[in-house]
Amino acid sequence: MGSWRPRLPGFGEGSQDAEPGGGGRGPGRGFRGRGGSYHQQFPQGGRGAGYYQHGHGAASQPRGAMVSQQWRPAGPAAGYLGPGQACREVQPPQNYGGGRVGRRAGPSAIAPELRQAKETSHEPDNISPEAGSPELSPRASTVEVSDQLKDLPVQEESNTGQEIVQAFPVSHKSYKFPHRPGNGSIGTRCLVKANHFFAELPDKDLHQYDVSITPDVTSRIRSRSVMEELVKLHKMSYLGGRLPAYDGRKSLYTAGPLPFTSKEFHITLLEEDDGSGVERRQKTYKVVIRFAARADLHRLEQFIAGRQAEAPQEALQVLDIVLRELPTAKYAPFGRSFFSPDLGRRRSLGEGIESWRGFYQSIRPTQMGLSLNIDMSATAFFEPLPVIDFVALLLNTDIHSRPLSDAERVKIKKALRGVKVEVTHRGNMRRKYRIAGLTSQATRELTFPVDQGGTVKSVIQYFQETYGFAIQHTYLPCLQVGNQQRPNYLPMEVCKIVAGQRYSKRLNQSQIRALLEETCQRPHDRERDIIQMVNHNSYHEDPYAKEFGIKISERLASVEARILPAPRLKYNETGREKDCLPRVGQWNMMNKKMVNGGRVRSWICVNFARNVQESVASGFCRELAHMCQASGMDFALEPILPPMYAHPDQVERALKARFHDAMNMLGPQRKELDLLVGILPDNNGSLYGDLKRVCEIDLGIVSQCCCAKQVFKMNKQILANLALKINVKVGGRNTVLVDAVSRRIPLVTDRPTIIFGADVTHPHPGEDSSPSIAAVVASQDWPEVTKYAGLVSAQSHRQELIEDLYKVTHDPQRGTICGGMIRELLISFKKSTGQKPQRILFYRDGVSEGQFYQVLLHELDAIRKACASLEANYQPQVTFIVVQKRHHTRLFAHNHNDQNSVDRSGNILPGTVVDSKICHPTEFDFFLCSHAGIKGTSRPAHYHVLWDENNFTADALQTLTNNLCYTYARCTRSVSIGKSFSERKRIELINLLKLRIDL
Repeated sequence: MGSWRPRLPGFGEGSQDAEPGGGGRGPGRGFRGRGGSYHQQFPQGGRGAGYYQHGHGAASQPRGAMVSQQWRPAGPAAGYLGPGQACREVQPPQNYGGGRVGRRAGPSAIAPELRQAKETSHEPDNISPEAGSPELSPRASTVEVSDQLKDLPVQEESNTGQEIVQAFPVSHKSYKFPHRPGNGSIGTRCLVKANHFFAELPDKDLHQYDVSITPDVTSRIRSRSVMEELVKLHKMSYLGGRLPAYDGRKSLYTAGPLPFTSKEFHITLLEEDDGSGVERRQKTYKVVIRFAARADLHRLEQFIAGRQAEAPQEALQVLDIVLRELPTAKYAPFGRSFFSPDLGRRRSLGEGIESWRGFYQSIRPTQMGLSLNIDMSATAFFEPLPVIDFVALLLNTDIHSRPLSDAERVKIKKALRGVKVEVTHRGNMRRKYRIAGLTSQATRELTFPVDQGGTVKSVIQYFQETYGFAIQHTYLPCLQVGNQQRPNYLPMEVCKIVAGQRYSKRLNQSQIRALLEETCQRPHDRERDIIQMVNHNSYHEDPYAKEFGIKISERLASVEARILPAPRLKYNETGREKDCLPRVGQWNMMNKKMVNGGRVRSWICVNFARNVQESVASGFCRELAHMCQASGMDFALEPILPPMYAHPDQVERALKARFHDAMNMLGPQRKELDLLVGILPDNNGSLYGDLKRVCEIDLGIVSQCCCAKQVFKMNKQILANLALKINVKVGGRNTVLVDAVSRRIPLVTDRPTIIFGADVTHPHPGEDSSPSIAAVVASQDWPEVTKYAGLVSAQSHRQELIEDLYKVTHDPQRGTICGGMIRELLISFKKSTGQKPQRILFYRDGVSEGQFYQVLLHELDAIRKACASLEANYQPQVTFIVVQKRHHTRLFAHNHNDQNSVDRSGNILPGTVVDSKICHPTEFDFFLCSHAGIKGTSRPAHYHVLWDENNFTADALQTLTNNLCYTYARCTRSVSIGKSFSERKRIELINLLKLRIDL
């Protein structure tokens, strides 16, 4: 075996007394130059962010970082990319001035022989695929995997995410995910209810017809109007009495054949209202309906029974379209949800936006058969207000007596662009228009030509003469409607926002809070509303469901579940309590000390809250220091400088000035500043992000923020929680699993194992030029599995595949250079633990079911290449698990009044796991609610295993996943693994990256 040559700053190189896995300052703190740090380790969610080389010109190196001292050229690695091509680590670009540098890092090709590398001593059992099926078996040996992967198209380096997506085969018939290795048995058995309703398969002969409408119709609403008119006119004649279901585009479905194989119809309707204000006329459409295929429900029955590997998507699609027909006609459809002001009370969210209640609906194949998943939903809509009232709410100011500022004009234009309004100054003639923008001039300054001779007329004069309407707010701009060639001007006061328009732009924080309060329901209330919604929908009376023979149960599914035991947690031997067993997902730090206390010898405090007096800030600092010491940290009782007040508008100047004051004191002693505590106002806006940017990126120091209300409260719980956060940021470890220390976690503690968490965050709607941001974290200790390092990378807009997991660049002088986030995190694990990972667990968040195959093929391939680039024949066994939180399955206690089956919030108990009935008919998946509820209804995480070379049993994977939820260091509660592994670290990393790059 060859040796690895890590050259990563951030893993013990910044301190002489670093000890991997200890509570010191090596692996936990990382290299820190005055200008910041390139790659930071997160000990249990610790500090800083790794900035990886990425596209979009974003900087990948903090300003002033001491790159040249840390990234020394390394010799050829043991792995290679072909004869004579050395594989070296990628050096980050020199960026001392903070400019925008970097090159796009697309996926790369790799020679076939690297796919064949394997560890013979750890080769899993071979399982041959079924005869005649060239499937890619996720439990095959590495050699078999390599042979099958060789036949897939190899990705070449690409400049666009779209090319990356298209590089993989669309068909996935040659591959199937791992089968369920049996159901789990560990834990206390119980019954829960799920918001799944049994759907009886129809005994009908389903037919599909292609639909062609001429002239072309781009709007689904218009297509449905045409088809609705056709059915109304010809149902009992040419359609043979059948009631078809229409997808709004190109497909029509019937329960039995139509009396023809192809027929042409002519349908006349009023022209579609395009918002231009032009009077609508009659328009005739030619509709051609042609037989296409029969939907085979027998294959769906076979799949549910486990006798067919692949779900027949066409049959599921037909049933879904049938059940969506009636609610689509009655309500406002968005995605798989339907909304209406009649489905619950509307609530104002502020700034002219309101929430509408609705429901989510999706047909799913499960172990109990077909089920209809129903859940409550809510989203934001424009309030149907006069535009001038909307603007006043948006700006939160009186606009009736003054002109608008430039900033206000931009805000209004951004909020109203694309919104449909109706005029109110023409009596019953409510013509509708779509807003294109605002005029740059006030209404009183606007004129337009009225003839070819150059005669002009003012807008004020025109409205007075034509409509007898006197414009009052002449200092406000007009709305610009219609097209750019012939714009029309409408004064704000004659326009009203049309009802039923969804607000798709980004909500502000107060609107988000209001929407969450509206949707936050206790479990008993949510269950009641779901049942009421099912009864309200009356599926037994739905004409489309009756036509196709679909019957929906009105009772929630009763499901067998198990409550997994909580793991025992280890604390320091010097404490009165050396370990503890959490109760209902919670515990506390009373009589306990951190298992590895970090060290803070020099620290400062900067106060940005005007209402916090200097004496109060000083008292808070003393109490915080005492709590950190009592919890087991080596913490100086006094800051090296007294707490200083600074104005929030001067955050960067104040932080840098105080930092330099501190360094002037510490410099002669050759000491560094270990911590900055920031006291922020309760409503701090962007202040938090600004402080983090300056501290973590510009100054390279650990920071801990707290709000003014926490300072005034100053109870032991708040101080203990702050101590936990500080400890992990400075390299300490709060607690570890007793089973991890005693090597009793199956398939993790028996041999070196690294656990990855990965996710991609996409821009909000409307941010069309912003990149998506990928974040990857990985464990950096073993067997404890409590410290994490993280890297982020900006990539193509809305690209879900992580582009920079592994990459290869070609340098004319140095040859082939290997890099990527997986490779670097593997190197850092080796440097921190002294061992190579022999197992890889990869938890992947944020992937929808339709992306499973693409994500697995791309990212598993990247993992393989990264391993092979480090050392010849190095191929650790991989388990690839998708974690989904954005689903609509909810679990409820079978008896809400049974105190032994619910927590204090009324939710199911933490550790509740379900792997039957509502889960996939054959594949390895389960629902796990690992955390205690606080407010609202707990959402279980859904885990779906896409690849498993480690041959996990259901009990082993479910127990491991549940136990890891108790290792989140920043609080004494179990959490959802989506937050434990990926979410919170991803947010920290992404926030820092967003602050660094120009989006």
